[in-house]
Amino acid sequence: MAIKINKSEGVFRNELILTSDAKVINIDNTLVNLFMLLKHNGIRPKQRAAKNQSLEVDIDKIIHYFNALEDQGYFKGISENRQAVEIWIRQNLANLVNRGNLEKEKISSLKPIHLESYRIRNAKNTRDYFSADQVYLMLGQKPAIKEELKKYLVQGWDPQTNEFLQGNNLDVDSLGILHLIKNISVGIISSNTSLNQIKPLLPKQAELFCEDIHRLLVYKEIIPRSVLIEYIKTITSFHLALYSFKVINYLPKMVDQNSIEVEDDWKVVVDVTDNFESKISQFAIKDAEINYNALYNYIKAGFQINAILENFGIDKGDSSSLIKAINKINIGQNEIELSFNMFWNRFRLSHDDIEDRELLDEMVKYETTSFEKYIELLMKVKGPYQLKYYPQFLDSISQKNNDRGFLAQGRSKKHPRRFVLGTRLLEALVQIQVLHLEEGKFITKNVSIEDLMENLKNRYGLVINGLNEEEYRNADVNTNLAFKENVEAFKSKLRQIGFYNDMSDAYILQKVRPRYELK
Repeated sequence: MAIKINKSEGVFRNELILTSDAKVINIDNTLVNLFMLLKHNGIRPKQRAAKNQSLEVDIDKIIHYFNALEDQGYFKGISENRQAVEIWIRQNLANLVNRGNLEKEKISSLKPIHLESYRIRNAKNTRDYFSADQVYLMLGQKPAIKEELKKYLVQGWDPQTNEFLQGNNLDVDSLGILHLIKNISVGIISSNTSLNQIKPLLPKQAELFCEDIHRLLVYKEIIPRSVLIEYIKTITSFHLALYSFKVINYLPKMVDQNSIEVEDDWKVVVDVTDNFESKISQFAIKDAEINYNALYNYIKAGFQINAILENFGIDKGDSSSLIKAINKINIGQNEIELSFNMFWNRFRLSHDDIEDRELLDEMVKYETTSFEKYIELLMKVKGPYQLKYYPQFLDSISQKNNDRGFLAQGRSKKHPRRFVLGTRLLEALVQIQVLHLEEGKFITKNVSIEDLMENLKNRYGLVINGLNEEEYRNADVNTNLAFKENVEAFKSKLRQIGFYNDMSDAYILQKVRPRYELK
């Protein structure tokens, strides 16, 4: 006894809303696939093995290739130092799955250090579940910045001739990767893509991501490549999470307000103390609960839009189709009911078993229209999967319990999810915030602690000191103490990463100083 829903009806992922599947995302895999999309203008080329050869890549195969390069005179000492070469590959060149498990450990890909890194990968271990597509769409909001990033990532390599550029100053890891890939085929470019025709649902948020990438690239001549790539990885994951949280919160509002233009008022309190028992934790926990509890309405709104697109044959590869679907939900109820009434009756009669029909009727007994019945059915049958895996998706792109992220959760139920500010994330954000545009170019300047906290709130919605926020303006003593503790922890964290020294007790003179100077 089962309710039969065909495959196309149960699909939730919609590129017009959010391209990613509800899966655990590895940000390295996202970047590897993003580099592929950047190289091929939104297309994912398929891998192709030579005759009688396997596509499977392992460490022995990479060492064998390095030995061949040594024979050709490109390297020295490879064969005499196999153990050192293997350590170099494992630590610096390759991403591994099941690292340390001798039976299951496998290479997933080369590390996303250079644009060409994607060429050597085991595709089944490098799945990004379309998260790279979302980052690619966001970068497409500012094509000049997308090209700027692409130019930086391909540095030192001529993609036309598959040769090194003369006078390149690449680090040894990038050089190692480029030597490995120079004779590897890019694969079969098999089909066109709709990615370049789709615009991000939240264009201003996508522009903010592009601006942050642009600001990081200002440092490209003074920050070591490996460090800057880490910053780019951190900021990419952060913005993917920010974008996703906002879509989840705003999509139901878009449907309710019959508009894709909604107020951008997303803010969360971040606990900077690194202490699960901190006074501020209750506020960070509350905001995390609000965001994760928003998933039900988001999934329902997504199913409503998908049902309209599918039933009325509206083009799913055109960004304007989203507002058409939302308009129809709000002002086309009669047309919707006429169409879905026939659809629902056919769907109900397609279940021959009387018990199945009774189960179907029981599931939707509180709904009045055929459209509402169908959506409720989807929520009952397909919704639980999304509700189970979407939190895992959000956890992974938020880099939960990682110093690169802004989400933490303890092992005990006493320590549920809360928004935080990881040390490496804070470092990347500060590098962006100390840049100021003057006379058409960026320079670095000191920033006061107060201004830095205000910038993080206004730019990203990260609240460290919430006493100026409307909801906390008349707060009690405990709330004041909680935010005071959070501010002190923020200063301590800045001190740890070398951006701040106490030069004065005067609050206005407490400055964050740039690590790298640009004049």
